[in-house]
Amino acid sequence: MINVEHINKLQRDTVDRWHNEPIDNPFGGLEATICKQHSFNFQLWHQEDIARSRDVSDAQIAEVKRAIDGFNQQRNDWIEKVDDQITAMLKLKDITVSHDAPLNTETPGSAIDRLSIMALRVYHLREQLERTDADQQHRETVENKLAVCLMQQADLSQSLQALLNDIFAGKKKHRTYRQNKMYNDPTLNPYLYAARASNSATKAA
Repeated sequence: MINVEHINKLQRDTVDRWHNEPIDNPFGGLEATICKQHSFNFQLWHQEDIARSRDVSDAQIAEVKRAIDGFNQQRNDWIEKVDDQITAMLKLKDITVSHDAPLNTETPGSAIDRLSIMALRVYHLREQLERTDADQQHRETVENKLAVCLMQQADLSQSLQALLNDIFAGKKKHRTYRQNKMYNDPTLNPYLYAARASNSATKAA
């Protein structure tokens, strides 16, 4: 059985560690997949911080935006890998699902992604509480935000655990939902395939 508290601990511990050490992945099985997915959120978060900075050049912003695009694509790809691995676990356990079992509006992989982002948000809110240059009003605002985030994290964790329990009991269906992102596909993004056609025509001329 998949324990959501273990997932929360993995995400919390790695966020703490990765702020001081290189990104690593010492896990195995599903936890390794979850950690990999989490690592793209970690990198995406910090690239987003740079993108909003006023003291970087336009060239740096362009580079950061491309990095954000890449990390976001990998983040979504690995949500699917988490769900695919859960499917494999269900098949290995030969779980029988009732034909009329309902399907959840969100997959476990998507909920785990949300917990990943929440772990990052909680870390950075706590970081704000440690600022020595911030006034009392700032700290009170941060404390309120942190309380809301911790409540949402607990609610989401409880809901995800209930969903996983139902899935592995055969009470709910599980399915991987493909993101089918179009913007990175040169055959589906109009700007990309138009530019490619233009370049081909120029070379032919």
